[in-house]
Amino acid sequence: MRLYTFDRNGQPCVGVQRDDKLIALPQFSDMLTLIRGGTDALSSARATLEQSDATGYPIAQVRCYAPIPQPGKVLCSGINYHSHFQENPNAKIPESPFFFAKLPNAVIGTGQPIVHPKATRQLDYEVEFAVVIGRTLHHVPESEVMSGIFGYTVLHDVSARDVQFRDNQITLGKNFDGFAPIGPCIVTADEIPHPETLRLRSYVNGQLMQDGSNADWVFSLPRLISALADVMTLQPGDVISTGTPSGVGLFRKPPVFLKPGDRVVVEVESIGRLENPIIEKS
Repeated sequence: MRLYTFDRNGQPCVGVQRDDKLIALPQFSDMLTLIRGGTDALSSARATLEQSDATGYPIAQVRCYAPIPQPGKVLCSGINYHSHFQENPNAKIPESPFFFAKLPNAVIGTGQPIVHPKATRQLDYEVEFAVVIGRTLHHVPESEVMSGIFGYTVLHDVSARDVQFRDNQITLGKNFDGFAPIGPCIVTADEIPHPETLRLRSYVNGQLMQDGSNADWVFSLPRLISALADVMTLQPGDVISTGTPSGVGLFRKPPVFLKPGDRVVVEVESIGRLENPIIEKS
């Protein structure tokens, strides 16, 4: 299933896609309620989807929010593509996975504007494949990780590079408001049996900037999640992103940074695309 959070009569509503429409799932107050409900909740969603008389809302005509507007944790893997390591002259292949956090204030949905902060002149883009955790995971072996995944989504890791690399302020450089577009939907894990072979691309004003595959990962998905779960308890609805391939603006020759008026698209095969305009801070 492809699950969305969308605007219905001025209120966020959980929906499931059928053809080009969204079928509302009013039995769930929000996406986290559905995720925490486990297999019973998924069965309920499927039953609603199969109702022939269910009212549909055309996707092209609704406003979509981030699927989980306020996730408990958003954790992103750094340097997890060989190609991204190769384009970065200062990087080293990590010996073990490492992560940084995106905070809830950074989360927005597709179509929402990314406000260009006045504090940066180096606004950058990164397409990332992300995992949505489906059950509580703590000290879980790699062999059990995949059974704990609810689904997959797309994350745009927006960065203010000059802030990020000034005094190594990675947290500040990654967490201006709107710096984590997520969506457009969550695709349930059963729909993507081989998540390690997907194509990722990003575009700025229609120009292809990144084009890679997560077959280029340094660390596998089970390794990433298991490493995190050894440090902290992962909860249903947490979002874990898996790094970006080469082609980011910082390392292009010459560098390409986002500016007001630009339009950025990031997409992952089998999931969909996020499209966000860059606007000037008022």
